[in-house]
Amino acid sequence: MGASRTLHLSPQIVLAGASRLLRCLPRGVAVKCSMAANTVKVAAAQMSSTNDLMTNFETCSRLTKEAAAAGVKLICFPENFSFIGAKEGESLKIAESLDGPIMQRYCSLARDAKTWLSLGGFQEKSLDDGHICNTHVLIDDSGNIRNKYQKIHLFDVDVPGNMVYKEGSFTTPGSDIIVEDSPAGRLGLTVCYDLRFPEIYQELRFQHQAQVLLVPSAFTKVTGEAHWEILLRARAIETQCYVIAAAQTGKHSENRESYGDSLIIDPWGRIIARLPDRLSTGIAVADIDLSLIESVRARMPISEHRRPDIYRRSA
Repeated sequence: MGASRTLHLSPQIVLAGASRLLRCLPRGVAVKCSMAANTVKVAAAQMSSTNDLMTNFETCSRLTKEAAAAGVKLICFPENFSFIGAKEGESLKIAESLDGPIMQRYCSLARDAKTWLSLGGFQEKSLDDGHICNTHVLIDDSGNIRNKYQKIHLFDVDVPGNMVYKEGSFTTPGSDIIVEDSPAGRLGLTVCYDLRFPEIYQELRFQHQAQVLLVPSAFTKVTGEAHWEILLRARAIETQCYVIAAAQTGKHSENRESYGDSLIIDPWGRIIARLPDRLSTGIAVADIDLSLIESVRARMPISEHRRPDIYRRSA
């Protein structure tokens, strides 16, 4: 037998049917399939936060270590990951600045695990004692806060058959669109109720070139059953972005329950990762393939077909 030969397969060939090709290769051919160049492993965490800061941190720490051991470079946690109050006013009492001990603990976690953390819905101190900011914090693998987004759309809603939420009564809305480059691509930061406002996602994609949309959430059980998956898939399809949606789940207190169902969705709108149990604590893991984003956008170039000049004139 002569010297062995090596056949290099593109990711497209691998995905299209490498298993059939392998059965047809002559003996002595070693196959090397490299898909790592444009691929980064990410995770969407799911948990049931309570009003116990340390217990919540221990859960986040365990899930982060689990994700890091699986090679995850970005793990996304849900809204209110560090605290969900059981009584009115508790969130105001525990609110801190980003250089306070609560967030610095999570910075140390990211540094120790050598992974990026998306921390959605942190109770950040506002300018006055009667309000907080609902802040999505992005920490890099060195433990540095790379950026923050303050939730723009506040959940002031009478949920059918459920209860009335008045987030605006104690939360100061943000006013800035935020993107940040990361190992998993260009990230667009949002929080929960933002999901119902497609304009912010259009802005992130077409004005700020986002590739991955982060939607940390604590959807109610009623609204989650009705709209969670369909809204997430719509945002992915209409922007041709990956969507990572980390969710709170289950009962947090007597008065509050979240839907769960953490999802990762690709730019074609396909669900590529979800937990097998909508109510469990754990992580859903998938690969972000930047070449897939390029392929979807090239084949259906909606960025070139948009007519914002007409949209504005017709408004």
